[in-house]
Amino acid sequence: MTNTALITGASRGLGLALARSLADAGWSLVLTARGHDDLERAAAELGATALPGDVTDPAHVERLSLAVPELDLLVNNASALGVTPLPPLASYPLEAFKLLLETNVTAPLALTQAVLPALRARRGAVVNVTSDAATGAYPGWGGYGATKAALEQLSNVLAAEEPELAVWWTDPGEMNTRMLADAVGVEEAAGAADPAKVAAALRDLVRSRPASGRVSLQ
Repeated sequence: MTNTALITGASRGLGLALARSLADAGWSLVLTARGHDDLERAAAELGATALPGDVTDPAHVERLSLAVPELDLLVNNASALGVTPLPPLASYPLEAFKLLLETNVTAPLALTQAVLPALRARRGAVVNVTSDAATGAYPGWGGYGATKAALEQLSNVLAAEEPELAVWWTDPGEMNTRMLADAVGVEEAAGAADPAKVAAALRDLVRSRPASGRVSLQ
């Protein structure tokens, strides 16, 4: 039986690296991201199904759920950084914060709700990608960190409510991605971990299936 994974934010960074790692292990993949061209290239490379779109769009969430009637793994990786340069909370634009909550908290919950029947049927797993900014007090990271803290608590409660599933909220650490470069600059980001190494650790997590909980990948 082939395992099936649905990965959001799969056109670049950790999402793409994880898709490559799971494809190498023989998984069937459904990939989504907002970047149409990058996603189509990734899907062609990996023999995956590409469904471009925005996970904050309810119609797109429905399309994704219909594409995975059998599902072993949901990876909520799609995320937004928010306002850059990273502002202090004292001046954080509230409308921008609402949009950040929509992308980083509401959208993962909506997609999880939509695919829960498929996950329950296969006793599957959910990976919610969070951040050390969810637990650390880093100046400028308050908006992003608050959304990731909320995602961690959603994960924690989901694990309690769905004991037949595995639910992991994973801190990947700093990775050399476009998002980190947008936050700290290209030069500093270049010294961070390769997303492929983090993806390998995440694939090992899925394969070993430990108890639900928070996992640091570096």
